[in-house]
Amino acid sequence: MTQHAQAIAPHGGKLINRLATATERQEFLEQAENLARVQLDERALSDLVMIAIGGFSPLTGFMEQADYETVVTDMRLANGTPWSIPVTLSVTETIADPLKEGSWVRLDDQTGRFVGVLELTQKYRYNKNHEAVNVYRTDDEKHPGVAVVHGQGPINLAGPVWLMQRDEHPLFPSYQVDPVVSRSQFQERGWQTVVGFQTRNPIHRAHEYIIKCALETVDGLFLHPLVGATKSDDIPADVRMRCYEIMVENYFPQERVILAINPSAMRYAGPREAIFHALIRKNYGCTHFIVGRDHAGVGDYYGTYDAQEIFSEFEPAELGITPMKFEHAFYCKRTEGMATSKTSPSTPEERIHLSGTKVRELLRNGELPPPEFSRPLVATELARVMKGS
Repeated sequence: MTQHAQAIAPHGGKLINRLATATERQEFLEQAENLARVQLDERALSDLVMIAIGGFSPLTGFMEQADYETVVTDMRLANGTPWSIPVTLSVTETIADPLKEGSWVRLDDQTGRFVGVLELTQKYRYNKNHEAVNVYRTDDEKHPGVAVVHGQGPINLAGPVWLMQRDEHPLFPSYQVDPVVSRSQFQERGWQTVVGFQTRNPIHRAHEYIIKCALETVDGLFLHPLVGATKSDDIPADVRMRCYEIMVENYFPQERVILAINPSAMRYAGPREAIFHALIRKNYGCTHFIVGRDHAGVGDYYGTYDAQEIFSEFEPAELGITPMKFEHAFYCKRTEGMATSKTSPSTPEERIHLSGTKVRELLRNGELPPPEFSRPLVATELARVMKGS
C-alpha cells in the first residue's frame, strides 16, 4: 500500500462544503430576528447537516422542482447525475405562503435554536402519491417512509443552505468523522480501496462474516452505522454503537477498521436507498460498498435481492463506487462455521439464522441469542439493555 493513495472523487466531482464562514455567520446572526423562520424536524435537520458536510454531494441545498421530479421518476438529477432519493424541505401552506422567493429563511431546530439558513429560490407543490409509489414502490401508509411523505406539508421549499456551525454529536463526539476527515484518514493509512458498511441494526455474526469476506479483498473497512432518525422499534443508537465497539475491540484487526457515525436519517426505501447509501459512502471516500439481503428494507415491501439488482440500472462508472453483493449469511451446522448458500452444502434445517423480531423477543425475555447467531459479548450487552424495554 502506498502512503499517498489516490482518493476516489466525491459524487459530482467536488466535495460540497456549506458550513457558514465566520463572516457569513456574523451576517446571518445580525439579521436573525428579522428573518422568517422554519422549524426543522429531526430528518430535515440531519439532511441539512449532511448537505453542509458534503455527505450529500453534489447537493448544495434542498432540491428545486426540476431535480426533485427527475429524481422521483428517473433516479437522476436534472443534469443526469445519478441520485435516487429526493432531499426536500416540505412545509404547510400556512408556513409557505408568507415566504418570498429570493429571500433568506432562518432554519431552527426543534428547540427553536438557529441552526441554518435557506436561500429560498423556489417553493412548489408536489404529488405525494407519485413520490411514494416511485421512491418506496408502495402507497401503503403502514410503510414508515410513505407515512413520512403523507404526513408532511404539501409545499417544498428549495434552495442553497448554510449550516451555522458544526456541533459535536451529543452521544458520539469521538465517532463524528465528516467526509473531509474520513478521506484524510484513508489517505494517511495508505488505503487505496475502502469498503463501507451501512447498518441500522446491532452487528451479528452474519454481518461480521460478510464484512470480513469483503475485508479480505480491500485495504480497509469503514464501519458506518446510521444514527439519525429511525423507527421507534429499532434498537437505540447508543446500544448499537456499544455493540460495534465490542466487535471492533475483540473481533476485528483494529488497524484496518475505522468506526464512525452516519448522521443521516433512514428512509426505509429499500433498493433506492441502497444506491443512496452507496453514494453517501463514496462521498466519505469509500471505493466499495456492501449490499446484503434486503438492504434498507422494511416488512416485505421489497424482494430479497432487489437492492442488489438496482445497481445494474446504472453504468458502473457513473456511480463510481463498486457494490459488493452478498447472499444471506447463516451458521452452517454441517461445516460448523458461517456461510451462505453459495458456499454451504447444508439443508435449511442445518442453518441457524434468526429474524430481528425473534432476537428482540429473546432479549426482552432476558434470553441470549445462540452464539452461532451473535457473539456472546454482544448478546450480553443487548440483553442488559433490552430486558427493561
